[in-house]
Amino acid sequence: MYADNTLTPKEAVRLCALGTLALAGEGMRYSVLAHDARHFMSRVTGPSLELMGTSLELLKFEGLIQPSEGQGMEDDALMELTQKGSDELQKLLMARVRADSSDLNKLIITLKFRFLHLLPTEEQCNQVDSLCDAAQAELSRLGDLRDNHCEETGYLTNWLDHDLDLIEKRLEWLESLRNELYESMDEL
Repeated sequence: MYADNTLTPKEAVRLCALGTLALAGEGMRYSVLAHDARHFMSRVTGPSLELMGTSLELLKFEGLIQPSEGQGMEDDALMELTQKGSDELQKLLMARVRADSSDLNKLIITLKFRFLHLLPTEEQCNQVDSLCDAAQAELSRLGDLRDNHCEETGYLTNWLDHDLDLIEKRLEWLESLRNELYESMDEL
């Protein structure tokens, strides 16, 4: 992880692979797991060598996944998540999110929503709170940029207004989700 407890590209790939295996609820063939993880990431960010470099063999070597039938890539083994892999998935899901709109950040947020339900409800609330904080920080940052350039000619302020509207809608959606999650906790 980066010093601010946010995910590196390598960890985003790990989150995708481990979460995909956890979502399956059972073992997945090595080739299917590799394809599903690559397909998901490339559809969110577009093709990226940085995000395609992590091998499932490394996850296997680290004890995060293991074959239940076969050996690995060479015989298209049936792979399953280990307890260590499940613990790593939880850790990755609870990482902070940066308040920026990079492709990596978009991938991490998308992965969080894909696998958020795998966390306990209280931790789901914490993660949505963190995403709300990130959206508010982004609103503040872009709002400041807009305020400092509002007198300029050109299209910058129009573009920033567009971005600010999108972030405000995202924040409203996140706050609604957060309220639903807190209500579901109260019902327990």
